Amino acid sequence: MDIIEILKAVLFGVVEGITEWLPISSTGHMILLDEFVKLNVSAEFMEMFLVVIQLGAILAVVVLYFGQLWPFSLKEKYFIKKDTFSMWFKILAACIPAAVVGILFDEKLNELFYNYQTVAVALIVFGILFIVIERQNRGMKIKVNSISEITYPVALWIGAFQLIAAVFPGTSRSGATILGAIMIGVSRTVAAEFTFFLAVPVMLGASLLKIVKFGFSFTQMELVLLLVGMVVAFVVSIAVIKLLLGYIRKHDFTVFGWYRIILGVVVLAYFWSQGM
Repeated sequence: MDIIEILKAVLFGVVEGITEWLPISSTGHMILLDEFVKLNVSAEFMEMFLVVIQLGAILAVVVLYFGQLWPFSLKEKYFIKKDTFSMWFKILAACIPAAVVGILFDEKLNELFYNYQTVAVALIVFGILFIVIERQNRGMKIKVNSISEITYPVALWIGAFQLIAAVFPGTSRSGATILGAIMIGVSRTVAAEFTFFLAVPVMLGASLLKIVKFGFSFTQMELVLLLVGMVVAFVVSIAVIKLLLGYIRKHDFTVFGWYRIILGVVVLAYFWSQGM
C-alpha cells in the first residue's frame, strides 16, 4: 500500500465532507483540488472517484436523519408513515430535472464544463448572486415552516435550481437549492433539510451511473482509495451538517458569497499567472 496515495484520498475526503453541505460547491473544490493534488490513478478512475466519494457524505445524512427518512415504523399505530412517503414523492419530483439532464448529457457536460475556468466563473457569479439574493430577501415572510408544508410546485422549483448546479460545477447544489427555496418563502432550516434529503437519491443515482460506466474491475489500491475517501467524507460530514444547521438559525449565507468571490478570483489569477 502507498501511504502517500492514501493520505491524498484522506484529503479528498475531508474536502468533500466539508464542501458537500456548505454552499461553496463540493464539485468545484474537488476539481480544483485535483489540479494540485494528483492521485496516481487512471483518468477514468479519477472521474468516477470524484463523484462516488460523495456517497460517504450522503450516508451521513441517512444516519443523522434516519427517523425522518425511513417510511416505516414498528412503534406507531400505523406501520406506514404517510407523511414520510409523501415527502419522498416530492423529493423524487424535485430530482426529475437533474436526472433527465444527467442521463442524457453527462459526458457532454463533463467535457464542456469540468475545468477550472468554469468553476472559477461559477464561484464568482453565484457568490455575487448569494449576496444580492440574501439582501433582497431580508425580512421576507416565511410561507413554509416544515417539510410537510412543501408542495409539489415548490419541490419542482427547488429541483429547477438544483439543475443549474448539475450543469455548472462551481455553482453548489446545496447553495442553489437552499437559496432557491428561500426565495419562494421556505425557512432556512427547512430549505437546508430538504436539500440534504434531496441529495440522497441524486447522489446515489449519479454514483451508480459513474460506477456502471467505470465497471466493477477495481484494483486493490483503487478500492482502498475509494473506501478511505468515502469513510473520511462520512465522518467530516456528520460534524459539518450539525455545524451548518446551527449556523443558519442565526446567520445568512452572505459570508459564503464573499468566500466564493475571493476564491474564484484567486483561482483565475493563479492559473492565468501559470499561463494556463
